[in-house]
Amino acid sequence: MRRGVALAALAAALLPCSWSPAEADEKEKSWDLGGRTAVRALGTSYPDDSLYRDLAGSTSRDYSFDGRVVFGAHAGNWDFKSDYQLIALYGDRVSMTRNLPDELQALFGRLPNDDRRWFDLTHVFEDDGKFAALQRLDRLSVGYTVEKGVVRFGRQAITWGNGMIYTPMDIFNPFDPAAVDREFKNGDDMLYGQFLRDNGDDAQGVTVFRRDLVTGDVEADQSSIAGKYHGMLGPGEYDALLAQHFGDLLVGAGGNVSLGGAVWRGDLVLSSTDDEGAVASGVTSLSYSWIWGGKNVSGVLEYFYSGFGQGADDYSPESLANNRELLERVARGELFTLGRHYLAASAMIEITPLFLLTPNLFTNVADPSGIVQIVTRNDLKQDLVLLGALNLPWGAAGSEYGGIDTGVPGRYLSSGPAIFVQLNWYF
Repeated sequence: MRRGVALAALAAALLPCSWSPAEADEKEKSWDLGGRTAVRALGTSYPDDSLYRDLAGSTSRDYSFDGRVVFGAHAGNWDFKSDYQLIALYGDRVSMTRNLPDELQALFGRLPNDDRRWFDLTHVFEDDGKFAALQRLDRLSVGYTVEKGVVRFGRQAITWGNGMIYTPMDIFNPFDPAAVDREFKNGDDMLYGQFLRDNGDDAQGVTVFRRDLVTGDVEADQSSIAGKYHGMLGPGEYDALLAQHFGDLLVGAGGNVSLGGAVWRGDLVLSSTDDEGAVASGVTSLSYSWIWGGKNVSGVLEYFYSGFGQGADDYSPESLANNRELLERVARGELFTLGRHYLAASAMIEITPLFLLTPNLFTNVADPSGIVQIVTRNDLKQDLVLLGALNLPWGAAGSEYGGIDTGVPGRYLSSGPAIFVQLNWYF
């Protein structure tokens, strides 16, 4: 906890000593209340050799409701933020993932939980059969802002790094590269500070407090303390990262620069681990926008290298069990791939100002296997948005996206085409 004390001292240094509560009363006070409801439906087919077929049949159908109430209040330099979630799920995946073998459970997150977080702000009403319901606070923080700095404590979310699809520098609850809904990132319990320089650079520091899953106590080797410096350099920008994360030392560097009409981005992160020693992960991408057939198009081509991935492309339970560093990061929701070399491509096409079409391709180039994904976004009317996606996995049995080996003879974790639909209403 000494790390938290050190960052708290830094935060205290940012606060002006002359401020008093009476001054806050003289400044503007305001509050905001809004939110979003999301109703989802997911239909997935399973090939004959799929273990899922044994558990759910040839297809699975899943439905969910996610209601989020967002509240914010401001008084002078102070602010308060909270997000309340009410989640209900019904379908085959609720029961199917519960019945997976223990050695495969780490690969599949089921219900949101706060087992690792400092504060337990999640309550599960029911988790039985095909139905589950829970409530939680995904944001709960208080902040203090001055002209060149901000300090915030509580549950909140931050995003670091320059990856467009794969994000090795974003070590705090990154999005799944294939996620369709990226509006709200999961929060963590942390102390966060940011200082702005006159030249436009900024420095950020964060301490994330986490509990050990065995002891239930907040432990230094389960927590994170990290600092990132963001600066301007000629026509580009750069980032420098230094962190102690789950007991590992992380050093990272990245940035972006304009190349003609395109933008080149990239990050490189080195992790010092107990089992593997120094492990490198990196991402680089090229993005470009143009007009095609009278339509605005934004495209990106990205390469990702995961040093924690399986070097021999062997995804059997026995082989995965020997890669503890990989499984820990997958279980933490920090990594979503099992191999080492990936190539992804995406193009957002503005069919109309209210309808966007985005074809995506995610490929494990060493298998080879991958997913073809077609995403749509349709603004039906003010405060009403319809999202859709078609997922088409491909690859041989035993490959990552064709279906990894389960250890059961002739059975793989394979899925066929899947359709996703989500209707968002904002209030």
